[in-house]
Amino acid sequence: MTVTTDRPEPEAEPQVGLRAALEAILLVADEPVTEVALAQLLERPVPEVAAALRELSDEYTAQGRGFDLRQVAGGWRFYTRDTCAPVVERYVTDGQQARLTTAALETLAVVAYRQPVSRAKVSAIRGVNSDGVMRTLTLRGLIEEAGRDPETQAHLYRTTGYFLERLGLRSLDELPELAPYLPEDLPEDIIEDGRA
Repeated sequence: MTVTTDRPEPEAEPQVGLRAALEAILLVADEPVTEVALAQLLERPVPEVAAALRELSDEYTAQGRGFDLRQVAGGWRFYTRDTCAPVVERYVTDGQQARLTTAALETLAVVAYRQPVSRAKVSAIRGVNSDGVMRTLTLRGLIEEAGRDPETQAHLYRTTGYFLERLGLRSLDELPELAPYLPEDLPEDIIEDGRA
């Protein structure tokens, strides 16, 4: 006696084009995704994925879309287009301001340009205790611990990938030089190779 079942054959996974697959992945990504990771996931060569990403980015720009595909912090991610910033800001903040204070911006700048750096060094450069601000920046994910100073055993801090992402930078090398903006009478120990 032969037993037959009425179960249908399993359907094959639908074929999705490379560009559509890249868009779908990047739409749900909460941080930049590297070309290598995308290539592995989609089982495609890295140069093919890289070319498709650049084509998509150029296409969105040419069409004047409200979003942009950018390469930042070592990967790719969707962003709202700069020209749409006022509308998006009104929508996101809805009257609430979540901006960094002047103290937080100063502290973040010191960490960005002097990293890895200890809290004591940040406070010395700013001329005021920066412990509370450092905690706030850590909680916001803009800076993180980066080991200990071998001489003092103080915790060292550096900026995070999220910092690069928020500023739209690929790496710290894209930070502007500070030397042209520094006062001429600044002590030499503050200036190191043109970056404070």
